[in-house]
Amino acid sequence: MFRKTLLIFLSLFATAFASAKTTPNIIIILVDDMGYGDLKSYNPESKIPTPHLDRLTEEGMRFTDAHSAGSLCHPSRYGLLTGQLPYRINYNIWREHALIAPDRMTVASFLKGQGYRTAMVGKWHLGFEENGYENVLPGGPVDVGFDTYFGIRSSTDIPPYYYIDGDRALVPPLNQIGDNLSGDPWTNIQGAFWREGGIAPNLQLEDVLPRFTDEAVGVIGDHARLAGDDPLFLYLAYPAPHTPWLPSPAFVGLTNSMYGDFMAMVDYMIGRVLAALDHNGMKEDALVIFSSDNGPVWYSKDTEAYGHASTGGMRGMKGDAYEGGHRIPFLVRWPGHVDPGSLSNQTICFTDVLATVADITGGKLPRGQGPDSFSFYEALKGNGKVNTGVRAPLVLESARGHFAIRYGKWKYINALGSGGFSDGFDSAYKAVEEKAGAPTAQLYDMENDPGETANLWGEHPDVVKCLAAELKQLVEADHTREY
Repeated sequence: MFRKTLLIFLSLFATAFASAKTTPNIIIILVDDMGYGDLKSYNPESKIPTPHLDRLTEEGMRFTDAHSAGSLCHPSRYGLLTGQLPYRINYNIWREHALIAPDRMTVASFLKGQGYRTAMVGKWHLGFEENGYENVLPGGPVDVGFDTYFGIRSSTDIPPYYYIDGDRALVPPLNQIGDNLSGDPWTNIQGAFWREGGIAPNLQLEDVLPRFTDEAVGVIGDHARLAGDDPLFLYLAYPAPHTPWLPSPAFVGLTNSMYGDFMAMVDYMIGRVLAALDHNGMKEDALVIFSSDNGPVWYSKDTEAYGHASTGGMRGMKGDAYEGGHRIPFLVRWPGHVDPGSLSNQTICFTDVLATVADITGGKLPRGQGPDSFSFYEALKGNGKVNTGVRAPLVLESARGHFAIRYGKWKYINALGSGGFSDGFDSAYKAVEEKAGAPTAQLYDMENDPGETANLWGEHPDVVKCLAAELKQLVEADHTREY
């Protein structure tokens, strides 16, 4: 009798445990240099048609206070995959060395341990241990948890340009391509801009975006046919709408700018990937996350010229400590789990993806892994708290070394100016910087001033002192999540 009762209890326990563990297909679609205000769901005045991302918004949850892990491509991607804030490593070595240490857990390696088939398509930008194009490229996707990889080394404006299959160059970059500038009205880092350098004979820059879409659609189709009951994790990292802006002829003239046309093409390609999930019967059991790696390269003159605010009214742009550099669109669709058309204003960061998928799949992060990762699973279920009790203060570094800390409604930047690619210091600061009592840093009330227009540094000295001390402590520590 006791044995029978014990078996029943164990069976019920196992059933309860299984019900707490879910293994949806997980698809992360990351675009490159897209602004917070490019989608109409974030900016009703957007000039860019994005019907497929609009549909994704309607069918899922839209986060309004989501942040990339940095305001540049490679640090942001590092944080997304590892759950570690990128300023904790030297990410500037990416051109010759791999950024992800062999013992650093990634979203891919974690999910592989949970029984997932893991695939990556697209832009890596996290370095390889390079030793000649004829040799293996260690330290890349297939060495950090991905079963398969097809992509490119970095951006489509940074040579050498060549496709990578697994851990080898598909064809070495033996040819040469000259540099290209669009000229007026664009700056030298906008438009159809790329740098001169080596290029593989089988790669055309204008074909990269469609090629990656074909590869992703193929991964989904192959998985549906061959994988049986194993779930899929696909990380699709588009190198667009980063420069060069190269819209295909069918998209030229859809908007009033080259950038808008290229962004419309990106939306179309994402639509093809979402359609592949539908076609292969995977939509209902797929958690789809869409976001951008940082803000856009879009100056105030561009907003004035084209009537399109790519940052959606946020100050600054890519590279900046201001919100335009790192506040990004973040959409999540998961049928049956995330309410369609829902909204969350919980503060989240790219680093939080690792802890979230661990929660979803019922796994546990080992001590020391995902050191800056906080789960937003409760927010997906509609139970998220707003800015309190969810995650530690958010810390971000700009392209030129400014640090910003966000805690509740307050945001403190430890220096003046953008710390990135926006034009210099504010004129108001220039006028007073030599005077006694002039601001030496910045404090903003993000609840009442999301555009960061009024520096309250002089009005709340206690808040400044507290946040400056907290920032110093968190930067010097090796984690923000309690183990």
